[in-house]
Amino acid sequence: MFRSNNTKTTTVLIVVALATVMIMGPQISSVGDVFAKQKYHDWEDCRDDHSKNWCKNYFKDHDHDDDDDDGNRASQGIGQSQSSSQNSQVVSGGDSVGSGNNFSFQNQENSGSNALAQDSGDDDDDDGNRASQGIGQSQSSSQNSQVVSGGDSVGSGNNFSFQNQENSGSNALGQQ
Repeated sequence: MFRSNNTKTTTVLIVVALATVMIMGPQISSVGDVFAKQKYHDWEDCRDDHSKNWCKNYFKDHDHDDDDDDGNRASQGIGQSQSSSQNSQVVSGGDSVGSGNNFSFQNQENSGSNALAQDSGDDDDDDGNRASQGIGQSQSSSQNSQVVSGGDSVGSGNNFSFQNQENSGSNALGQQ
């Protein structure tokens, strides 16, 4: 009886510790990214930070050699993505109470603003402005648990996924 309560207490403490690390870790590690405004001049620098498709779109929209006064072009975005894949397998000849559980805690928050302003100038060439912007968030979780037990397997083989996405910022665009 005492051993069962001790196991439950230990399991709860482990779950709480993992939940705290998973919730706070991404927020702490991305604090510097919020204040950074990066301009990329070559493919390798861009690929160090972003996907191939993101870099293709960036260089397509930021043509640095364009001096033909075709107006302004701008593209910006805020993208967040998280993925979790977990697998658990338990084989026991005796009791396996509270074993083989998967917990996934994912949280994404964007409370900043995504603002873009352009002025086409006074040259009356009717070239105009082009702009695109967006805020994207995605999360995925894949979990698998298998338990084979010769005794009790109460509270075993459970999959828990908690996901939250929040965007309280604004997405504004102004052109003249």
